[in-house]
Amino acid sequence: MAKVKYYYDQRSLSYKKIELSTWDRFRNTTIFILAAGLFAFLGIVLADNFVESPKEKALNRELENLQLHYDVLNNRLDNLSLVLEDMQKRDDNIYRVIFEADPIPTSIRKAGFGGVNRYKELEGFDNANLVKETTEKLDVLTKQTYIQSRSFDEVINMAKNKSNMLASIPAIQPIANKDLTRIASGFGYRFHPIHKIKKLHTGMDFTAPTGTPIYATGNGVVSNDPRKRAAGYGNYVVLDHGYGYQTLYGHMSKVNVRTGQKVKRGEVIGFVGNTGTSTAPHLHYEVIKNGRKINPVNFFYNDLTPEEYEQMIILSSQENQSFD
Repeated sequence: MAKVKYYYDQRSLSYKKIELSTWDRFRNTTIFILAAGLFAFLGIVLADNFVESPKEKALNRELENLQLHYDVLNNRLDNLSLVLEDMQKRDDNIYRVIFEADPIPTSIRKAGFGGVNRYKELEGFDNANLVKETTEKLDVLTKQTYIQSRSFDEVINMAKNKSNMLASIPAIQPIANKDLTRIASGFGYRFHPIHKIKKLHTGMDFTAPTGTPIYATGNGVVSNDPRKRAAGYGNYVVLDHGYGYQTLYGHMSKVNVRTGQKVKRGEVIGFVGNTGTSTAPHLHYEVIKNGRKINPVNFFYNDLTPEEYEQMIILSSQENQSFD
């Protein structure tokens, strides 16, 4: 039951009953409703921003757990990246060195992803950077692992062909020690006996009597036409050993092979002579790797004792020699 309210009328010196008009009742009711609505709205806003509901608490716990898992995943990806980097270094500096293969260029190993933004669909979220960073790391590792896997496949194939490679790489002297008179000149700048100037000598000269057998220093195929002489080399033979190696034998008196013929290490391919630009019977011998002439003295490791090899290095490195 609603309470009846009175007021004191000073004119009549008596209490009179307060009677509200319809408008007053409407106004008071409207004000009450608005005030109640305002307080309710403020309460909802405050509760929404400062008070977590049970559902929000559960979602926040799940989000924190997800962020923790992403951090752990990122750490594991970093560790995998270090392991992969170590494998890449061993691949380039050990495995490929053993099998005479060039290392994989860094530009290929570390190549990025071209084209449009691959991670556009991951942007625009509260934790977009975390998700994007993790996804990008995973993509990079996946690509680098694929490249490394292909490299190992190549190394495995090289290992299977190891025996063929070892038999093909030049590894013996082209003239037996018993037939040698001396080593006239080694690789490097030497005095030319005809031109009377210092020139780069791109091979080694083995002095021996005319007709001394010349041996193939590794398995290979005759790649030149031995019937054609060269002005400098005279009668000469070029063997292609594969794996980027070639050997050249010059100044022969007689050639014992033909173009395209396959030869084995130790097989006689010709005989010492004095043809071409030569002042005495000898063999001019060159080793060529990937088109570049290199010092042959590094390839006499299969038929010399350590003492003989050391003496060979000493004799071939004397700068006061001239080449024939």
